[in-house]
Amino acid sequence: MYPMGPNRRTVLLSAAGAAVAAAVGGCSRGPEYGITELVVATGPPGAVFREIGAKFAILLQEALPGLEVATVQTGASLDNLYLLDEGAADLGFTSLDAVLSYEDDTGAGARLKAVGRLYDSFVHLVVLDDSPVRELSDLEGLRVSVGSVNSGTEFTVAEILEETGLTVESVRLDQAASADALSAGEIDAMFSLTGLPTPAVAELAERHAVRLIDLADTADVMADVYPEAYFPATLPATTYSEVPACPTISIPNLLLCRADLDDDLAYRVTDTVYRGQARLAAQRPEAAQINVRTGISTGVVPLHPGSERWYRDNKPA
Repeated sequence: MYPMGPNRRTVLLSAAGAAVAAAVGGCSRGPEYGITELVVATGPPGAVFREIGAKFAILLQEALPGLEVATVQTGASLDNLYLLDEGAADLGFTSLDAVLSYEDDTGAGARLKAVGRLYDSFVHLVVLDDSPVRELSDLEGLRVSVGSVNSGTEFTVAEILEETGLTVESVRLDQAASADALSAGEIDAMFSLTGLPTPAVAELAERHAVRLIDLADTADVMADVYPEAYFPATLPATTYSEVPACPTISIPNLLLCRADLDDDLAYRVTDTVYRGQARLAAQRPEAAQINVRTGISTGVVPLHPGSERWYRDNKPA
């Protein structure tokens, strides 16, 4: 895992604090759940974490009228884990591979719990259609966006590069900035780990002819090394305009919370995930994957007691 430097931590904590202050004027304690605001750590521009997080926050606000719900834009998975671990966020989205490494490196397992498994993200390796890059090894020495700092994309790409021995000139840009840089010829390729469709990639495909690079062999390598986190998968042909189906890697995404979140509040949050699933799916297609049967499949991350109680109370017949 890539440790977060002091400056980055200060920026994140300040961002979370600003979101809370904007929502509730800095007040932090309340009678019902012990808090008056609920902070949700989301993701960067052009990413599904940010979009689905914003829509989920609306559902939470409706379900929890006694709380103010605020979202914090972040780099994604690793940023969100740090904010949760430090108590600067109450809920956060993360990819399973990032949380496994974070817990191994920091011993955060006792401080972080899962609300549930949501949907899977897919690794995209995107190039313009006229690019000479045809396979992963063709990236050797090229200028490649590996995602924003402390994002799930950055983490997963680092794992891929380590296991394949590939060396690239890494550029750290968020999803939207990566697509713009690829369009302008400032980079040779971009990685993106996110749900389907990825807004930044979809918009790029509308402006330019693009290709996805086949990662079938890489998927087998990663699944052999980390079978609990990486799975061979296929990006469907219907995902992006004029882009055929492409083998790749999928990674489960979890909604996490602080371990000390009030049990009844965690129960209500979990209830909101599933009762609001249809509304989320109407706006973000990947939310169609959210269901009670797979929700408890959070790997080594234990469910929050409040969430566990919700699953017991709503066990499918």
